[in-house]
Amino acid sequence: MYKQLLLISFTILTLSSCTSDEAYFKDALCIENITTIDAKNGLLENQTLIIKNGKIYKIAHTSQLNLSQKNKIIDGNGKYLIPGLWDTHVHFAFIKELAPNMLDLFLAYGITGVRDTGGQIDFVKQWKDKSLANPTSTPRVMIAGPLLDGMPNVYNGSDPWHPHLSTGLSSVENVEKQVNMLDSMDVDFLKAYEMLTPEQFSKITELAKKKGLKVTGHVPLSMDVISASNAGLNSMEHLRNLEMSCASNAEELLKKRRQLLAAGKNDTGADLRSRIHKSQRISAIDNYDDNKAKEVLQVLAKNETWQIPTLALYVSTRLKENFKFLPSSIKKDWEKGLEAINSKKPLLADKKYPNWMLKMVGEIHKNKIEIMAGTDTPIRYLTPGLSLHEELSLLVKSGLSPLEAIKTATLNPAKYFNLDSELGLIGENMLADLVILDANPLEDINNTKRINAVFKQGNYFNRNKLDAILKNVSTK
Repeated sequence: MYKQLLLISFTILTLSSCTSDEAYFKDALCIENITTIDAKNGLLENQTLIIKNGKIYKIAHTSQLNLSQKNKIIDGNGKYLIPGLWDTHVHFAFIKELAPNMLDLFLAYGITGVRDTGGQIDFVKQWKDKSLANPTSTPRVMIAGPLLDGMPNVYNGSDPWHPHLSTGLSSVENVEKQVNMLDSMDVDFLKAYEMLTPEQFSKITELAKKKGLKVTGHVPLSMDVISASNAGLNSMEHLRNLEMSCASNAEELLKKRRQLLAAGKNDTGADLRSRIHKSQRISAIDNYDDNKAKEVLQVLAKNETWQIPTLALYVSTRLKENFKFLPSSIKKDWEKGLEAINSKKPLLADKKYPNWMLKMVGEIHKNKIEIMAGTDTPIRYLTPGLSLHEELSLLVKSGLSPLEAIKTATLNPAKYFNLDSELGLIGENMLADLVILDANPLEDINNTKRINAVFKQGNYFNRNKLDAILKNVSTK
């Protein structure tokens, strides 16, 4: 009898212990038994996360966290969790009619942060303000305001392909006034452009350093890459004008560019820039010099001048099916434009620059220069959101591993904006900007497109909600 009572008591104690071990998290959302992937920790299986108040409240191995069934639980079995993605080169102002839909498109494709790299301040700031007002339903938006260009400026509204994205600055004094104004409007960084003089460029980097702002941009045609990097250029877009500094005759090319700039001061900026590119780009690639390139890349590495290659802009194949969820009027325009492009027979020279870019990104990576993923959407028919996944695929093609490619769109943008204490990784107290995938992106980077759900600061968008967002955009 005594043994029976002892057994009953032990059973009751055991059951009580199991019950007390069950964890209930009020006002939280739990993801149970999922595989997490981030740039620091790599792949971790069987993880359970508790999301509360917009952050990752707790994360542990599933065996160590016995969830009560009273919790709101998402079954993560067979799924993969990555940090929310960034597209670090977008232009809301390039097609103003598309801009009101871009934030929804980004979110639907797992993009929880974007970096607008040029547009009139009053226009682009409205999307940043919308993001700040709606942090759980809108991607984070960082802005530069207008391109800071010299004279004649390139994006001056002269034609549909060169809308009014820039401010033409005729003097160093104008530079100072413009930078001070943009700083007062709370821009997040500055973007320098190709027609600046060396003196104007140096003033931009000098002022930016004082104000705690990074400077990105194109290397001015009046300079070479080494001098721009040494002057304080924090990052470069599209590898722009890098090829000219990696040629065996780089000094001769620079001298010629300065002559062309002086002779074309009365031309439009777009025509002058195009003429210089056509005269030097392919010639520079034909005269590519490994030793010269090594010298340039060593300087970029030493100065931590990051690169945003935008490979999708130059390398990816445009497909009509990529336009599926665009607003109907824009979809029709893009389909017509794509037909016009496809009707032209490509020249051999058309492939030289894209092939060089792929090779160069591999060299940049080997030299331990950090890269961020960006696309230039919606320029050249790149669909907002979807094009970022194309960029990741191309980065892998250029030599990065899938995990390294994911880093360029998660941790690196967070570091760039000094937000890495709260974004870019999967860990406790980090903001819950996350993407659930149906397949492993480390096995195939294209699996980043297989989006099951998106979290924006803890707000859960399942596949049905994401599909509804896409449908709503496409019916406009």
